[in-house]
Amino acid sequence: MQRHKLIIRLFQISVFFALMLFGYTHLNKHIASWSDEELIVVIAQDSTLSDEEFSKQLAQQFADHLYVPLKIILVPADQISATLQKHQAHLSASGFRLDQKSSGLLLGPGFLTVREQVAFNQDQDAPKHLNDLIGKRIAVVAGSTHEKALIALKEQLPQLAWESRTMQTVEDLLKEVAQRSLDFTIANHEQISQMLNYYENLAVAFDIGKPSKLAWAFPHDADNELIAEAEQFFAEIEKNGELHKLLDRYYGHNDRLATLDAAEFIEQTNKTLPKFRTLFEKAGRIVNEDWRLIAAIAYQESHWDPLATSMTNVRGMMMLTEATADRMNVTNRLDARESINAGAKYLELIKKQLPPRIEEPERTWLALSAYNQGQGHLEDARTLTARKGGNADSWVEVKKWLPQLNNPVYFEKLKHGYARGGEAVIFVENIRAYYDMLTRLTDDTTPARDYQLVSTREKPAFSLHTPRKLKATAGGDKTEASYSLSDQRSIDGQHPPL
Repeated sequence: MQRHKLIIRLFQISVFFALMLFGYTHLNKHIASWSDEELIVVIAQDSTLSDEEFSKQLAQQFADHLYVPLKIILVPADQISATLQKHQAHLSASGFRLDQKSSGLLLGPGFLTVREQVAFNQDQDAPKHLNDLIGKRIAVVAGSTHEKALIALKEQLPQLAWESRTMQTVEDLLKEVAQRSLDFTIANHEQISQMLNYYENLAVAFDIGKPSKLAWAFPHDADNELIAEAEQFFAEIEKNGELHKLLDRYYGHNDRLATLDAAEFIEQTNKTLPKFRTLFEKAGRIVNEDWRLIAAIAYQESHWDPLATSMTNVRGMMMLTEATADRMNVTNRLDARESINAGAKYLELIKKQLPPRIEEPERTWLALSAYNQGQGHLEDARTLTARKGGNADSWVEVKKWLPQLNNPVYFEKLKHGYARGGEAVIFVENIRAYYDMLTRLTDDTTPARDYQLVSTREKPAFSLHTPRKLKATAGGDKTEASYSLSDQRSIDGQHPPL
């Protein structure tokens, strides 16, 4: 009997310790290995649209490099470090500055040089010295690299004060500066350049600190193999040009438009575009193209003037030549519907004639250059690019050599001779800028295209009239997205501890 009780007692003690051990290991469980299940990447949800999408694309390429699925978690910038330290993600693709202290984190190789700058409203006196920031209304995104720059500056200027904003983006704060709700905010030069297209009274006063490179961040005890893979990945994409292509896709057109051009475009978007939007939408459905791309082409060609006529008799909304009009069976080039449909079908035709291996968005940008200068001249530029050791299927590479089509050193050795290739580059880059603006300025449910910036964010990314509201979850801080370039659906919800 005593022996039986002893056995039961020993069994109870064993169960107790087993449960204690299970509870301890469960509470301290790390995320599964990236090589076993999926790569989990955290990204700041309060950055600009371009920053967020660039980070997603870069993370997707890294996941492809590792041959693993990708899961993205969106959190406010001030919670990225905690998310990594709690082992809820393998890395952060929202860049950390290499020159800023990041306690408890490891930083990977630098990939993009940025300058933190003071943005102000030109209707007010420009700050000329750091001391001019004292006593002013300043706000930055909480936990961002911009706030870290101010924290470093406060060592020199103890009186410096600012607001740390949560549930707002860099775009929102730049808008407040433009509307004089704030005196200043801090953003990097790419973010400010992008917003200058929307707010002509924004300007840069001066840099804060020195330029520095952004880098991915990892937990302090991250898998050494993952860090080594990241180093190899960045070395490869820098060498093969993929990093440059990605930077060009998201930031290459930021400085394209002059302030007055951007202001006029916004005015015409509100005043003239509604008259023709239905025609653009119908043309988009005919050729399975985003109507906003067609509208951007039309604006570049005619400023949405259906009666536009050039000195060389190029006419109509899409500024068709007589030869192109005949080819596309247009009877009246000044008829807006005919012109828009013909222009859309012509672009579709050009895209079909390009080699099948060329993927988006390169396919669209190359086709647009041929739309402007002709298919033959595009092929000459691609041939020249290949002769010079570049990638003839890459817009980033081809646009370097297009302007040389007016140089006899080059065009005399090419099949189709002289062309104004520089005009084609301006044509394409302007359309990219106008298209980017239309995706933000118009409320639309058009399915995302491979050349489009937006994916998991609600559209428009920000409004010129009302601040954008970031979506808070039940947990108040995280949005989880199973993300890939081929399946751009998002799943909102709290990310559970892993």
